[in-house]
Amino acid sequence: MTYNFDEIVSRENTNSVKYDIRAELFGKEDVIPMWVADMDFRTPDFIIKAIKTRLEHEILGYSIKPGSYYDSIIKWLDRRHNWDIKKEWISFSPGVVPALNMSVMAYSRPGDKIILQSPVYHPFYAAIENNGRRIVDNPLRQENGRYYFDFDDLKKKIDADVKMLFLCNPHNPVSRAFTEDELSELAAICLENNILIIADEIHSDLIFPGYRHIPMASLSDDIAENTITCMAPSKTFNLAGMSTSFLVIKNRELRHRYNKVLDQVHISSGNLFGTVALEAAYTGGDEWLGQLMTYLKKNAELVRNYLSENIPEIKLTDPEATYLLWLDCRELKMNAKKLKKFIIHEAGLGLNDGAMFGPGGEGFQRMNIATPAGIVEKSLQQLKNAVDKIKS
Repeated sequence: MTYNFDEIVSRENTNSVKYDIRAELFGKEDVIPMWVADMDFRTPDFIIKAIKTRLEHEILGYSIKPGSYYDSIIKWLDRRHNWDIKKEWISFSPGVVPALNMSVMAYSRPGDKIILQSPVYHPFYAAIENNGRRIVDNPLRQENGRYYFDFDDLKKKIDADVKMLFLCNPHNPVSRAFTEDELSELAAICLENNILIIADEIHSDLIFPGYRHIPMASLSDDIAENTITCMAPSKTFNLAGMSTSFLVIKNRELRHRYNKVLDQVHISSGNLFGTVALEAAYTGGDEWLGQLMTYLKKNAELVRNYLSENIPEIKLTDPEATYLLWLDCRELKMNAKKLKKFIIHEAGLGLNDGAMFGPGGEGFQRMNIATPAGIVEKSLQQLKNAVDKIKS
């Protein structure tokens, strides 16, 4: 079956976070919203069909996760990422961000230090600080437009109070899919210093040709015993509203500690339709995902070529994964506040301001290209018109 990603589906007046609170977020309603990480494509038909089938039984009471739910996760991770896991390693969360927070609660104490690597997904900061822990920033190192771990800086910042490291792989917002060598060196440092790795791998399925996702916990048994992996079908299949995520925790003691927190906050049952959607996605989603990635690659190439030919002042960080592009706008010579205002009010775009991702994000903008190509083209034209005005 061929899927139509060019179709423009109206999302206005559907209680969409992306569309229906633009005035509140950007100060105007007529921006093209290309910010929050969900897609403007229809959720795949086979997932909708599975949900409708479940609705035919008109009792929506308390439910369990069937064996087929776990089976779909196990087979998906083996098929897509060559990672062999066991059913008992799988636990639940309504989302990766709640999983990060519950991991902080389970594996650290107030006052402990937790490492993150900026610029990075902004809820990482809140998960640390809102739980009374301390941030240790190990900024990514940028060389020729590509980002790398800074191992020398990391080693200098480790002390006895550092208990955990938040890893974002594939990385949001800089779109890296880190290599086996990079991940192995990072893991070795953490093992040597008894630092637990919390790996946000929610974008793991969204990998461009020439790259691959390597689950941190797949590298070795020792690394698996020291890693909490957070995943979900939500980014891959546009299911964020289903509030369904899962964790893979091989270490029995660590799994027990996480599940204890999960039980304390009483959210282990999850969402009935999220369970159905996850199983349908991981059982029948390979062909749809293949076509999605082909389309996203074309959108990324559209942005790259357009910027190079028409707005050379803005540089694209070459994406290796995700549908989130990291635009370097520093040659526009605007401070963070002025750049944000320019993008919204002059270009008419609702992007994510780079400063929200922490140190190293100033002067950048994050653009979501999981939208029909016609919308991407329109956004680029508006951006060009705005830049041309300040150049004239």
